[in-house]
Amino acid sequence: MVAMSLWLRNLLFTVVVPGSGAVLIPWWILAHGHATLDPAAWYAVALIVFGAALYFWCLWAFATVGRGTPGPWDPPRRFVAVGPYRWVRNPMYIAALLVVVGEAWLFRSLPLLAYAGVAAIVFHLFVIGYEEPALRRRFGETYAEYRRTVPRWIPRPPRRG
Repeated sequence: MVAMSLWLRNLLFTVVVPGSGAVLIPWWILAHGHATLDPAAWYAVALIVFGAALYFWCLWAFATVGRGTPGPWDPPRRFVAVGPYRWVRNPMYIAALLVVVGEAWLFRSLPLLAYAGVAAIVFHLFVIGYEEPALRRRFGETYAEYRRTVPRWIPRPPRRG
């Protein structure tokens, strides 16, 4: 029952937060921006699929290792530094940006690309203004060591040892 509740909370988060940011808002921008809704660059679907797969990998890590959700109102109980989190500290935000940039590319939409740029700035400000201080308070030296060894935005292969 507890595991089902955890998966249900993660599903709800996914529908509301990334569902709004990567599906609903881009659809609104495309529909109201006088853009053609005929996909023009089908190879961009690979970027969207990669971003979605990365997001679900991160979600799996939050649920199985962290025993929580990505939402600040229901954070992981344990520190998560597995999977994509070994390569970069914020892979879930990167995943969301990959999806939106892929959508902008697919529909050749400059307004959607601008939205992705604004989202990137908002993500960065949220990370440095809220998430990093909250993680520092919650996980202490474990998070401090993680910050020293794993980059914030540019993925790097994990260090050995």
